[in-house]
Amino acid sequence: MRTFHAVVWMDHQEAHVVMFDREHVQAQRVPARSHHKHQGKAGDMAVFYAEVAQALTGAHEVLVTGPGSARNEFRNWCTSHQKGIAAAVVDSIASDHPSDAQLVAMAKKYFKKYDAMAADPTQV
Repeated sequence: MRTFHAVVWMDHQEAHVVMFDREHVQAQRVPARSHHKHQGKAGDMAVFYAEVAQALTGAHEVLVTGPGSARNEFRNWCTSHQKGIAAAVVDSIASDHPSDAQLVAMAKKYFKKYDAMAADPTQV
């Protein structure tokens, strides 16, 4: 699905990737390979981050969210390994564990503000 926006909720155990445009929403769950909570091996996390990045193919703007450090680790990993995805990531914000519908609503609200600011550089 080729979409304009995507939102990713992630922790060290799974990622919920939701791609959407005005008419469509497509959700995908990407499980981590590590079974050790917050103690995944670097190689396991690299595979997980690569799978999340693959799920984001086609998104122009990506919002990454989640409760812990995985979202920022993913963003840093993309900077080194998936420069196209890294360029699409517009922000990383903390959140609890919303449903996919709540995640889309949060992302739509965020992107509405983001798009308005991008259109008018005088807005801060």
